[in-house]
Amino acid sequence: MEAPALNYLNNGHGAASWLLTKDHKRIALLYLASITAFFALGGFFAMMIRLELLTPAGDVTSPEMYNRMFTMHGVVMVFFFLIPSIPAVLGNFLIPIMIGAKDLAFPRINLLSWYIYVLGGLFTLVAALSGGVDTGWTFYTPYSTAAANSHVITAAVGIFITGFSSILTGLNFIVTIHRMRAPGMTWFRLPLFVWAHYATSLIMILGTPVIAITILMVAAERVLHLGIFDPALGGDPVLFQHLFWFYSHPAVYIMILPAMGVISEVVQAFSRKNIFGYSFIAFSSLAIAVIGFLVWGHHLFVAGQSTYAGLVFSVLSFMVAVPSAIKVFNWTATIYKGSVSLDSPMLYAFGFLGLFTIGGLTGLFLGAMGLDIHVHDTYFVVAHFHYIMVGGAIMGYLGGLHYWWPKISGRLYSEPWAKLSAVIVFVGFNLTFFPQFIAGYIGMPRRYHVYPPEFQVLNVLSSAGASVLAVGYVLPLIYLTYSIFAGAKSPADPWGAKGLEWEIPSPPPTENFGITPIVTHGTHQYAPSKEVGVV
Repeated sequence: MEAPALNYLNNGHGAASWLLTKDHKRIALLYLASITAFFALGGFFAMMIRLELLTPAGDVTSPEMYNRMFTMHGVVMVFFFLIPSIPAVLGNFLIPIMIGAKDLAFPRINLLSWYIYVLGGLFTLVAALSGGVDTGWTFYTPYSTAAANSHVITAAVGIFITGFSSILTGLNFIVTIHRMRAPGMTWFRLPLFVWAHYATSLIMILGTPVIAITILMVAAERVLHLGIFDPALGGDPVLFQHLFWFYSHPAVYIMILPAMGVISEVVQAFSRKNIFGYSFIAFSSLAIAVIGFLVWGHHLFVAGQSTYAGLVFSVLSFMVAVPSAIKVFNWTATIYKGSVSLDSPMLYAFGFLGLFTIGGLTGLFLGAMGLDIHVHDTYFVVAHFHYIMVGGAIMGYLGGLHYWWPKISGRLYSEPWAKLSAVIVFVGFNLTFFPQFIAGYIGMPRRYHVYPPEFQVLNVLSSAGASVLAVGYVLPLIYLTYSIFAGAKSPADPWGAKGLEWEIPSPPPTENFGITPIVTHGTHQYAPSKEVGVV
């Protein structure tokens, strides 16, 4: 009789078995460890920023050091945490299982993408330890092309290298979804989590080369003194902004689309209802990916762009809100009259809905030219993109991590602690960033470490909220790690959820499925039932 397959956690011990693995699940855990380390680093820079802004005077750091801190905070959080977090961790782990495959299409390329990510991160870490970069995370010219800042090249090389990790991951996902679905797994039986990652992968492949080429041009101008962005050499400084935002605005959707996929799964599982308007949510992901490439110009309303071009980009910016609104309305309709259980993943989903809605609505303010000119480069913008990137992307990431943690680890975590953490994160986030909307609207500019005394109360609130938020982020690190060593063993389906990932043991076998499953219906067929949750 054939021996049962070992699960992926026990099949081969030692560092070599992990560092040379081709198992998508182990690679996801390698990403999880790396991304968590970069999140801690980015959080340290954020802590220093909020400490400086407690008082109106610049009494903690010099102006130059403050510039380096907010630049490195943005670089680390955007390029090394927010963009890769859900695709590299949850996407890597779950997509093959959700479609009935034994691995991704290119396992060696999958491992290579992690090594590329780490290599790029090391370059950026060297730049930080060498004194950092003071251009802002956007690397705007002429700051980034001026020879005075000698660490721009090092940080830019790190981001350039890491871009290949995104491209390879996106390519792997697209080929896997196209070619490796189990028999009967048609496009309209795919989990919405997979649809979200398919749309995200299109942005990764089409957008990332643009930022890579842009960074190369910055390096060429710095080193070879070519006239690309420098007007003195015949270049155009606004060209950099066009190229940068052509990638970086779609990059916002690289961060938020996977979180939307998580919410689609969680809302169904904890409402015990099939998603309302499956096809609308699936196609809205593709619509966001397409329209997202057409709205970069709303970042250039005050950069000398023509009024007529600004009008076009303003209209397109309002259009991209439509597919996002479709998702929010459909999630709300799914929850309506559902058998809702308030387990921790669902609390994170509710938090996502509230914070993402605020972020999306304030994005419409910034898409209107008249109002954008008033609040441009103020803390209103800072609050807006943190409500999307942090309130949306990280709430989705934490919700997904809690939802699938029993499957990933084979262990159950403390549900009371997880619920407490979700509440602390939600409260701490709003206390941190909502006062910044007010500060920005009444005129406080961003990127300054000295400010008028009348803004101090709002900044003290923000700094206090950041402390609360930090507690909310540290708690999951503690109890999820504890669960690995002392948590109760998880059954295959602790939530009573639907989908192929819940039909195999926890943690999954090394090859996921002993026999390739044959799919005869959609993966989410919920019927009214009693609430089920992790104890």
